[in-house]
Formats: sequence, C-alpha cells, structure tokens
Amino acid sequence: MLTLTENARTTVQDLHAQAGLPESGGLRIAVSPSQPGGLDLALVAEPAPGDAVLEAGSTKVFLEETASQVLADQELDADPAQAQTSFTVSPKG
Repeated sequence: MLTLTENARTTVQDLHAQAGLPESGGLRIAVSPSQPGGLDLALVAEPAPGDAVLEAGSTKVFLEETASQVLADQELDADPAQAQTSFTVSPKG
C-alpha cells in the first residue's frame, strides 16, 4: 500500500485542519478520468464507498480502488518549502 513521508503526513494534516474538515475527513486520491495516467487529489469529509483508508497518526488518506492498485508500491511526499502545496509520488526506496 502507499506510504507517506513525514513531510506528506504533516502537509495532509495541515491541509485537513485549514479546510475545517471533520475528524473523519482526509485527502482522497483517485485516478483522473480526464487525464490519462493522472491522479486527482481532493480534501473530503469522508471516504467514498470502496476506498482503502491509510492512516498515519491522525492523518487519513483515502485511495480509490484503482488508485490503490496503481500506488501499491509507491511513496507520497510533499515539499514544504514550496509556496503552493505540491505532492510527488515515487517508488518506495
């Protein structure tokens, strides 16, 4: 399953707090229907039916079924030095 770096965990947690989401909320990752090979990320109040739920402390990431398969051996990272939130996905190392 997808793993999170400490930077990604902290960034998702911060975005969750800024958005005022309930405790059940988190970041949802789904395969983009409009961008072949792309992923859509969205802050949501709860997972969609069938989503895999990844919890890292109080941080929650919801993975749509196909995205869960695509990201199975990947790691999500974030760059806190950028002014705009940016995530990257790379193979687990």
